[in-house]
Amino acid sequence: MSILVFCENIEGTFKKNTLEAITYGRKLAEQTQSPLAAVVNGSPDVEVLKTYGIGKAYLLEGSNTGDSASLAKGIAGVCSKVDASTVILTYNSTGKSIAGQLGILCGAGVVNSVNALPSSLEPFQVSQSVFAGKAEAVVEVPGEKKVLGLQSNSIKIEEAPVDTIDTEIVTSDGGSRVEVIRQDKISGGVPLPEAELVVSGGRGFKGPENWNILEDLAGVLGAATACSRPVSDSDWRPHHEHVGQTGITIRPNLYIAIGISGAIQHLGGVNNSKTIVVINKDPEAPFFKAADYGVVGDLFDVVPRLTEAVKKYKGA
Repeated sequence: MSILVFCENIEGTFKKNTLEAITYGRKLAEQTQSPLAAVVNGSPDVEVLKTYGIGKAYLLEGSNTGDSASLAKGIAGVCSKVDASTVILTYNSTGKSIAGQLGILCGAGVVNSVNALPSSLEPFQVSQSVFAGKAEAVVEVPGEKKVLGLQSNSIKIEEAPVDTIDTEIVTSDGGSRVEVIRQDKISGGVPLPEAELVVSGGRGFKGPENWNILEDLAGVLGAATACSRPVSDSDWRPHHEHVGQTGITIRPNLYIAIGISGAIQHLGGVNNSKTIVVINKDPEAPFFKAADYGVVGDLFDVVPRLTEAVKKYKGA
């Protein structure tokens, strides 16, 4: 039995959440005294995987992350090849789309939104985030095979260099009825699920013409920008910036919410942020109950002053 980590190749690179999955897989392999291997879609430069402890990598050809059925079949083939007891995925859009399929193909129990290493190996028990991150549940997985979807920022990335990495090309058997004609991807900036710093705005900005105030602060912080659902629905900002229960779920180290009241649907997508700062002129705004730090004041006064303070701090 071995531990298999799916390392998603995105335009030739591995994102932070993939490095977290490798670290998780390596620690689980140490716990269970099992061999560790990786399966990678496409043929990127895998030398970086050596830095994090991967000594064996299977390069999966003939699959596309836009075709979840083909990708799941390819990973399942490698799972069978290495007799994997556990497959580790990142709990992102790709992981969510293939986890259930892998469970069926591999005859495995599936646990998504995993946020810690197993608390017990016999029986296998692992913690997951539930109720939009408001609670945790300990799930017991019967049987020998497991598929675990790792929530981002659940484990600290740690390097564990190995001397060499052995690669082997494997081919997906295809068989999917999906034809990917085109993929349009958002370019520029840090993708929200991977951002460590996020500055987000709501209807308190009164209109898209005032969004430069938020962008100025995000620029000096080196942060990604986000928004609440009403802002996205009003076409002030593009939909891919919408964070919340009905948008993107994020877990940054710092989340600054400006002019957002803090409805439960919004909190569901951001309340796992390590530090939450709220700026709102309404002292009764629900968001203050979830905040680590709060500023009661007019954003048109507070945010420009905060931006200037950050500039001075960085200049010093």
